[in-house]
Amino acid sequence: MKHRHFDGGPVPSPVQPFQRPAVIGIGSWGTALAATLADDGTNVRIWGRNTAAISDINRNHRNDSYVPDAPLPPSLCAVRKMEDAVKGADVVLIVVPSSAVRSVSRQVGEYLESGVPVAVCAKGIEAETGLLMTQIAEEELRGHPIGCVSGPTFARETILRHPTAATVAFPFSPLDRLAPNESSAVRLAVTLTTEHFRAYVSDDLVGVEIGGAVKNVIALACGMLTGAGFADNSRAALITRGLDEMKLLGNALGGRRETLTGLSGIGDLTLTCNSPTSRNMSLGMQLGAGTPRAECFDGRPVVVEGEANAVSITDLARKIGVNMPICETVRAILHDGADLGQSFAALWARPIEAEPLSMDLAFAHPATDKDIAALAERIS
Repeated sequence: MKHRHFDGGPVPSPVQPFQRPAVIGIGSWGTALAATLADDGTNVRIWGRNTAAISDINRNHRNDSYVPDAPLPPSLCAVRKMEDAVKGADVVLIVVPSSAVRSVSRQVGEYLESGVPVAVCAKGIEAETGLLMTQIAEEELRGHPIGCVSGPTFARETILRHPTAATVAFPFSPLDRLAPNESSAVRLAVTLTTEHFRAYVSDDLVGVEIGGAVKNVIALACGMLTGAGFADNSRAALITRGLDEMKLLGNALGGRRETLTGLSGIGDLTLTCNSPTSRNMSLGMQLGAGTPRAECFDGRPVVVEGEANAVSITDLARKIGVNMPICETVRAILHDGADLGQSFAALWARPIEAEPLSMDLAFAHPATDKDIAALAERIS
């Protein structure tokens, strides 16, 4: 049963959930969101190109191509034609790799009725333009409310109904503030919410999206040091200082620092940086252990969002004057041929700074070149 009211607070305003949701993207997270939407028997259409996955969902109520051994609601219907998914939908969730958001948004726009809200569930920054995913969708889907869904969520756990929480973010117009229960954000949050999936509402698209993009790069860094044999101290330092980089970039782009301490910021960062279930963490661990990139994931072409976003994020940060040393270190290792051990040793040997930015202090690090070289050797 969906949309139960739990005691413990004021009686909320009634909200009309969406009735005809469509999910664009048949991968693991798209499947998880579609399963959540269909959890109460709602007929949900999910679009994809993988014919084996489409057949598996429709015949067996599973998607073993992406989420093995996870039963799906029988009301979930997979389709191959974009028109069959989008036409008649009253809300659309785009859940494809960040590199495909522009082309897929353009396809969706061919069939979507005017004014239907769209939530982009991809995480990243477009390399050529420096645009966030919702900004790309806004260019391709003019006349539609554009928002996003983000948070600390692994697909398999979501499908298996582990208690999970995420943030739904849309801009709030003056009319939305007068009647928030009629806003796209609130309606989608209520539509997604089940006994096991709890959605929160935000009007800070920039903050929510920056959290989702940057955390993947920080997870690569955590994975690299974990794979190199280091443990909790190292990972905690990277997570904490990575959160600071996330806040700096988000704030510079107009996001709120408060958002980055929520589910889509530190929540997602903590999850992604602490589990090899994350493809970003897993790739970092393999690289840290000395596995060549071409041999990672047993040579399979696995999409790792943080790999491309290490470049797009640092390109954007450089452009607007934001210093992101951890993300720069990951970029140097992945894309500039930098040695992993030397890069992280140099990161640790940066000038000593004050943690409150307001102190504005910096002092030379006391380690000698010999000390730094020894650390680099340990990491390598």
